[in-house]
Amino acid sequence: MKRTHLLVLGVYLLSSCVNFPTYDGKDRVVSLTEKNFKQVLKKYDLLCLYYHEPVTSDKVSQKQFQLKEIVLELVAQVLEHKDIGFVMVDAKKEAKLAKKLGFNEEGSLYILKGDRTIEFDGEFAADVLVEFLLDLIEDPVEIINSKLEVQAFERIEDHIKLIGFFKSEDSEYYKAFEEAAEHFQPYIKFFATFDKGVAKKLSLKMNEVDFYEPFMEEPIVIPDKPYTEEEIVEFVKEHQRPTLRRLRPEDMFETWEDDLNGIHIVAFAERSDP
Repeated sequence: MKRTHLLVLGVYLLSSCVNFPTYDGKDRVVSLTEKNFKQVLKKYDLLCLYYHEPVTSDKVSQKQFQLKEIVLELVAQVLEHKDIGFVMVDAKKEAKLAKKLGFNEEGSLYILKGDRTIEFDGEFAADVLVEFLLDLIEDPVEIINSKLEVQAFERIEDHIKLIGFFKSEDSEYYKAFEEAAEHFQPYIKFFATFDKGVAKKLSLKMNEVDFYEPFMEEPIVIPDKPYTEEEIVEFVKEHQRPTLRRLRPEDMFETWEDDLNGIHIVAFAERSDP
């Protein structure tokens, strides 16, 4: 895999800024083809795919491609022991495979996890990708057991979050909640507690799930408990578009439908600004 001195220098500067290791030059990203797809898929729990347009002889296009390639190589190096595969799919050479996988937007990054395909809508940067992928391999539900953890939960105010109270991890209703969480991981955070004291602090009843909108102190109680996986997923999809949100590197390019004729208002402010 050919590299240019300019690109290596650029990634060196990037890695220095975020305390990443310097790229070691080892090739870890492979080209995915219809022939090796099944073999590669079986090898990893998580597969990160960069779906790119054909590389032309244009020097600018080549450098842009090489930059994306080397960012993926650096991410693959950092996560080498995390059972995550990194591949590239050429839109022209592997058109049949791309169609099979449902890829239709060149320049996109997709992650295959089980039977899910997750499109990455964030900044194509090594540190952002590493954090995103690490979040994706974590358990989809975070358990809250103490007052300190409740305080940490309450400090999350700028994005959607859900929390439920269940009897135990073996509860069928908790399992439905956990399976629903997988549909939105890692973009929407799901929390649960099995502790009566924590549930009392958060005003939760058994098998009840609260849905918190960004910057709203009072949650919406999902009606008609207990719920199935499908009911939770449907409720979140109906309510997940926030009216106010903080832009984050991991989902800064995410788009959503609204009734404002495509108009979005963006404000720039310090976090401490009242």
